[in-house]
Amino acid sequence: MATTSPEHIKCLIIGSGPAGYTAAIYAARANLKPVMYQGLQPGGQLTITNDVENFPGYPDGIMGPEMMEDLKKQAARFGTDIRYGIATAVDFSGHPHRVTIDENLELTADTVIIATGASAKWLGIPSEQRLNGSGVSACAVCDGFFYRGKDVAIVGAGDTAAEEATYLANLCSKVYMIVRKGEMRASKIMQKRVLDNPKIEVLWNTVTDEILGEHGVEGARLKNVLDGTTRDIAIEGFFVAIGHEPNSKIFQPYLHHDEQGYLKTLPGTAKTNVDGVFACGDVQDYTYRQAVTAAGSGCMAALDAERYLAALGDH
Repeated sequence: MATTSPEHIKCLIIGSGPAGYTAAIYAARANLKPVMYQGLQPGGQLTITNDVENFPGYPDGIMGPEMMEDLKKQAARFGTDIRYGIATAVDFSGHPHRVTIDENLELTADTVIIATGASAKWLGIPSEQRLNGSGVSACAVCDGFFYRGKDVAIVGAGDTAAEEATYLANLCSKVYMIVRKGEMRASKIMQKRVLDNPKIEVLWNTVTDEILGEHGVEGARLKNVLDGTTRDIAIEGFFVAIGHEPNSKIFQPYLHHDEQGYLKTLPGTAKTNVDGVFACGDVQDYTYRQAVTAAGSGCMAALDAERYLAALGDH
């Protein structure tokens, strides 16, 4: 009985979003015939972002989903084969690279560009998801501008939370920083910046019971974990800064990564420790996590893939 060989792809892009779509645009224009599998959340984190005002070229801003649709159309225009599907397993132990889609479709690829992004960690309360994009955000740098002169709250106790609280204090009238324990995990210098800022009020030993508001954030109900008492605060923005989780689990057996799971790339490149495998966007960027930096790294990944194939004589 004859067996069908797996489909072979010159340049396989796993994941979409600014990094994946930019990689696809460059790869397609370089005639790498890229095939993209969009992943669990086609378009990435920006599809749950209402207004994007900090991406160059949009003077009036743009809705996140609309921007991702524009990038998708641009990638398709140059010939990217954009498909629905999730990479569920990989084998980077030899060449060509092997990738399984949706647990049953086997593919081989000369080059693989990983653009699977990262997922924000959430508190897990219903009102948080209901008001996501309507006052609830996981990115102060992205969305803080919309709350100029307003009162906001931020949840978290690490360096990112402290940094984002300080950033928000430059824009907002007041920032409540909600910390579950009686101490922060943030570095001493970041803690000092928070504690010395008169616009930031740290609420120790406190958790969020509920975010208040029907169509937008109007307040938050907070609970003291020591005595069980609750209080309501009036706010218009609620920021969650308890970390991100890179979508890298299936790649970790083969690719170098840090303790949080972010894939490591050779500085100044998108190259991983496996020849022909490249990583771009938030799956390898724990520092900036912006659409514009993700797009830039997607460009780098496609150019690195093109040069890799050229060196092999395959392009």
